[in-house]
Amino acid sequence: MNTYLIIGSGGIGSTLAQELVNLGNHVHLCSRSGNLTSEGNLVVHTIGDIALEETLLPTIETPLKGLIYCPGTINLRPFKAFKQAEFMHDLQVNYLGAIRATQKYLPNLLQQEGASITLFSTVAVQKGMPFHASIAGAKGAVEGLTKSLAAEFAPKIRVNAIAPSLTQTPLADKLLNAEAKIIAAGDRHPLKKIGQAKNITSAVHYLLQNDWVTGQILAVDGGMSTLSNG
Repeated sequence: MNTYLIIGSGGIGSTLAQELVNLGNHVHLCSRSGNLTSEGNLVVHTIGDIALEETLLPTIETPLKGLIYCPGTINLRPFKAFKQAEFMHDLQVNYLGAIRATQKYLPNLLQQEGASITLFSTVAVQKGMPFHASIAGAKGAVEGLTKSLAAEFAPKIRVNAIAPSLTQTPLADKLLNAEAKIIAAGDRHPLKKIGQAKNITSAVHYLLQNDWVTGQILAVDGGMSTLSNG
């Protein structure tokens, strides 16, 4: 039995937690929401808002096979409309939160042979999209962190990131709250559909299991980052 820590219980985090438990693993799930219950090998810690520096991450005494940091933001607007505080919030949630978690649990990861860290970026870093200046900037920092830590932690710990496109999770509810929006969003992708949580969690499983992959930004985006949609 391996032990994993998942931070963020949105559609991707909670789905991944259940999948890992079903495979016989022990999973710690840290979340802002308090409506999750412990069951079997799933241990839930409600920790509050990861964007707040005063939020305490739970202490874990056992070695960790994997740390998966899932929190994200979707803050889209014209550049001139952004306030400095909004840029800082996106950095706190996406980048600085990942740093805090990695620093906190690095000793646990170093105790486990073959440990790995999985972070999350976005297709908007490579693609270049209007109104994405804040989130693309924050996630661009995550991609830089991924590669830097992969180089520094090798060969003990592998570090990778997943860069999804729009995925049907609670985080994206405002963008996908009508069938017409879902169809229009899907049509912008070469595969003509938006992502589902299982598309992302299957990529996480790959990165957790493949012990010859590190320093990679894995695009799981319906072809958007590399293919023409014409």
